[in-house]
Amino acid sequence: MPLDFVKFSWINLLDIFMVSYLIYMVYHLIKGSIASKVFLGYLLVYVCYLVFKAVGLELLSKILGQFMNVGVLALLIIFQPEIRRFLLMVGRTTNIQDNRLIKRFFPDKTLYEKPEIIDEIVEASKTMASLQTGALIVIQREDELKRYIDSGDMVDSIVSKRMLTNIFFKNSPLHDGAVVIHEGRIKAARCMLPVSENLNISPSLGFRHRAAIGISEHTDAVVVVVSEEKGEISLVYTGGMFRNLTIEDLKAKLMSYMTEK
Repeated sequence: MPLDFVKFSWINLLDIFMVSYLIYMVYHLIKGSIASKVFLGYLLVYVCYLVFKAVGLELLSKILGQFMNVGVLALLIIFQPEIRRFLLMVGRTTNIQDNRLIKRFFPDKTLYEKPEIIDEIVEASKTMASLQTGALIVIQREDELKRYIDSGDMVDSIVSKRMLTNIFFKNSPLHDGAVVIHEGRIKAARCMLPVSENLNISPSLGFRHRAAIGISEHTDAVVVVVSEEKGEISLVYTGGMFRNLTIEDLKAKLMSYMTEK
């Protein structure tokens, strides 16, 4: 029986190259997470499907074909966070927002939060770090955080050093979970965040840091973490973490990430 897919042309080679590159990019995106094992398992089943179909095993190929059809929908559900991260990464790497014509109709904002709000967050972080008070502060940018805000207790107060330190005080009923800040207001406290499943995260990092990485993998929020054990200040953005920051570094990075590029 002839194997039609063995007949190559330069179009076929280009097709194989592009598909291989796409698979590599997807694997690189999910590498280190539980989703990577699911992806490899699905890829193995698909290879078996192609082999069975090529050699003429009709029953097996039909069974796997039906599985592949259903499996596509299942993958869209399983890999929803990874797909969102991939599209977000593609959007961030494009420079269309720098086009002069686009800027004329859609002018840039200066800051997502005012400098005085950032100063209050920095000062609160400094105080909590000196007292080794654990804190998890999420600052909203463009992505909607309503689902996480709704998981906590509504506060809707001004952002101030005193308010933040009182919320995260060890005996405060609101100190567990995260605080979400948006448009100069503390929207909610004791919010539940998704914990990252990345297997490459250092075992020395606790729940707060993993939750900070988790929310940054799902959204474009900027997260400030204060370690209760060491009093270290960390900043997390798009899955990347800057640890043991000085107050000056924290302020500089907040000003940078809270400025729309």
